[in-house]
Amino acid sequence: MEQPLLELKDICYSYHSLEGETPALSHVSFRIYKGEFTAIVGPSGCGKSTLLNMIAGLTAPESGEIIFHGGSPEQVTQQPCTLTPSCPRIGYMLQHDHLFEWRTIYQNVILGLEINHMLTPERKERAIQLLKDYDLYKFRDKKPNELSGGMKQRAALIRTLVLEPELLLLDEPFSALDYQTRLSVSSDICSIIRSTGKTALLITHDLSEAISLAGRILVLGRRPATLKCDIPVRLTLTDDSPLASRNAPEFKDYFNRLWKEISDENHRQPEFSGKI
Repeated sequence: MEQPLLELKDICYSYHSLEGETPALSHVSFRIYKGEFTAIVGPSGCGKSTLLNMIAGLTAPESGEIIFHGGSPEQVTQQPCTLTPSCPRIGYMLQHDHLFEWRTIYQNVILGLEINHMLTPERKERAIQLLKDYDLYKFRDKKPNELSGGMKQRAALIRTLVLEPELLLLDEPFSALDYQTRLSVSSDICSIIRSTGKTALLITHDLSEAISLAGRILVLGRRPATLKCDIPVRLTLTDDSPLASRNAPEFKDYFNRLWKEISDENHRQPEFSGKI
């Protein structure tokens, strides 16, 4: 049997304040396999970002276990880019690009390499090649404020990819973009991730985005969140690009099922019209 790249076992977590304790995650378990593009959806405030933080080793679960190639995510935090099997590499792309305005695009792309003392000639060449591959090379000497939102998100992805992570964590990386740019950039970035064969875990509130990008969707319930269902996405289209997948005949059924899963039972389910 194939070994999962990532496994969460019975994860529980609560938020703590002076007013008391608020349970957030309750006995969440799932596996992610190499090469999968998986999306996580669920109601606002159900702990999706907290879950990603735990996978990245930034937050510890109160109970349960996270296994990544036999090692714990805490090892990644302590030695984030040591290239050994015992220290798996995890890349984390957040909602905003977080590019430094006083650095050029190229300087932003190699920032992680600098911090982790990995700025070798070979990796510099890799950074240059990624900029060329994703149409940012001619903007390498520009500052972030000279680029569009979509271009800055591509630069942020290259900054993550140049570290050669085994797993990409994507926390609503397109949410700050306008709708038209979001469609285009999410399609571009998904194509980039697929072409590199990376394993990716995406958080999104956009159900259409989840269906069009992911091959599998995990649905979390309301807080304290449990894993309600694990839905494989199978769309019948000759063109499997994210934009084309929205025209698949099964798209409407997946949308309505996801809406039903995350909506309160006493709320009427709006039927998907087929227009995106």
